[in-house]
Amino acid sequence: MEILHANKLSKSYGNKWNKQEVLKKIDLRIYEGEFVSIMGASGSGKTTLLNVLSTIDRASGGSILANGMELTGMKEKHLAEFRKKELGFIFQEYNLLDSLTVKENIILPLTVQKVSKKEASSRFETIAKQLGIEELANKYPNELSGGQKQRTSAARAFIHEPSIIFADEPTGALDSKAASSLLEKLSQLNEQRKATIMMVTHDPAAASYGSSVVFIKDGEIFTRLTKGGQSKKAFFKDIMQTQAVLGGVHDE
Repeated sequence: MEILHANKLSKSYGNKWNKQEVLKKIDLRIYEGEFVSIMGASGSGKTTLLNVLSTIDRASGGSILANGMELTGMKEKHLAEFRKKELGFIFQEYNLLDSLTVKENIILPLTVQKVSKKEASSRFETIAKQLGIEELANKYPNELSGGQKQRTSAARAFIHEPSIIFADEPTGALDSKAASSLLEKLSQLNEQRKATIMMVTHDPAAASYGSSVVFIKDGEIFTRLTKGGQSKKAFFKDIMQTQAVLGGVHDE
């Protein structure tokens, strides 16, 4: 089932005398259960694409269909409701509330939706176990390592079972061991929950955990690679080769 469809999506900044076109008529389809990575050089438009698709930013043109709903013309009040129910977010800097425990941070989306305490606790136990953080329930963010904070952030993104989860450089602030652990968990949740994930990354090793990679160049889709039946190692090699053709996608 198609979860998200961007049609002729464009985004520009400035005015008619000094306009910077960041996204140029992007056409992109994401299907249920896909784990899609977005790669591109600094300034290519990959983060802008994520922000526009996730309704953090408004498109300048084109349309976005998400779970059958047209988002580009939706009023802010309805967009906020849509985000609350249908979207999950994992940010590079965690965005955890320091005054709340791990459990309180994770169940926050359910509290906003007025889910019962019993149901919220049940869902917390399930997702915390899947991410290996159940023993951290009563700790506060300042007592956690970077990897533990990001797994907490991931649990918060998954707990309300959104249609799609957007992850913006989720391993950017982590060491290699914590990054690999997080990506393994995301890959497992993608398979176990049939969760749809869209992740911006500059790291080909991170991208190889997904099912496909979309390469962005100068605001346009350069190509899309699909993992298919390949091993992660073989897919990584394909990503590296495409990266070389593209001219490198390393951020500044």
